[in-house]
Amino acid sequence: MKYYTEFKTDFCEIILVGDEAGICNLHWENEGCKRHFEISSDWLKNDNFFTDAVNEIKEYFAGKRKIFDLKLAPQGTDFQKRVWNELRKIPYGETCSYQDIAIAVGNKKACRAIGMANSKNPIPLIIPCHRVIGKNGKLTGFAHGLDSKAKLIDIEKKYR
Repeated sequence: MKYYTEFKTDFCEIILVGDEAGICNLHWENEGCKRHFEISSDWLKNDNFFTDAVNEIKEYFAGKRKIFDLKLAPQGTDFQKRVWNELRKIPYGETCSYQDIAIAVGNKKACRAIGMANSKNPIPLIIPCHRVIGKNGKLTGFAHGLDSKAKLIDIEKKYR
């Protein structure tokens, strides 16, 4: 059985989806968002199931949490999961390039594939794809819009 919750932060309203295996989706709507997300009628609303996750996300936005300690269960290909695992290693308040991640997963020419894996990240924020930038230092690609990406990076720089 999949559960979901919805809650507000100062940054945005967030939807979390998960089950006993862990969180499998995190979504927020904003003006620059390129993702469509719907709550399935098969899911059961269960705010209590996500108490720890909601608290950790609110702590993150308040600058009190730099590492999430949550059980995650993202769905994707083996390659995507390798990329997402590498993203979790990027330290809070720091950024790296798509090429850096490509090298870390063992294929320095896979920059575009890294970008595609980032775009499919089902748990943005907790799996911090917002910390990946172009090798020229510019912000590129983010399913929730470049404004959101810049704001997340700014939050982390502020509280680093």
